[in-house]
Amino acid sequence: METIHTADAVRVTWDSDPVKNGAVVVGRDRIGAVGKLDDVREAFPKARVRSWPGTLGPARVHEGPLPDAPSPRERVHAVLKLGAVAVLEEYVDSAELRSAAERNDVVVLPRTRRTALVPTGRADLAVFDEAGECVATVCAGRLVHRRR
Repeated sequence: METIHTADAVRVTWDSDPVKNGAVVVGRDRIGAVGKLDDVREAFPKARVRSWPGTLGPARVHEGPLPDAPSPRERVHAVLKLGAVAVLEEYVDSAELRSAAERNDVVVLPRTRRTALVPTGRADLAVFDEAGECVATVCAGRLVHRRR
């Protein structure tokens, strides 16, 4: 079953113009559609709707060392709480940390890349409030962080 994620504004890329009343359809680990909420709801009438305060866009790539935490799992979770679902391999410096990233579907990249919300692309989304704090993170279609 699909989930429609909607927010005050949706950005296909973080430097694109925001779309008011935008929405992203997520089915399993893929994006099914991106568009205006009314259009998306019409196309996916049985989908569950999650409304978020703030701006929804593609999840980010964490470009520095992972935050300190007592365990590799908690270090990866700290990245997810920042709205990122990918990390750079130069900062994944142990087998335990790489394993924790893999178990949580966090992508390990050789270098940073541009992220975007693209139909049929992996469903990696993040929502940020006006203060820039991450409200929610969706990693490979799963809600992995929610601040509420």
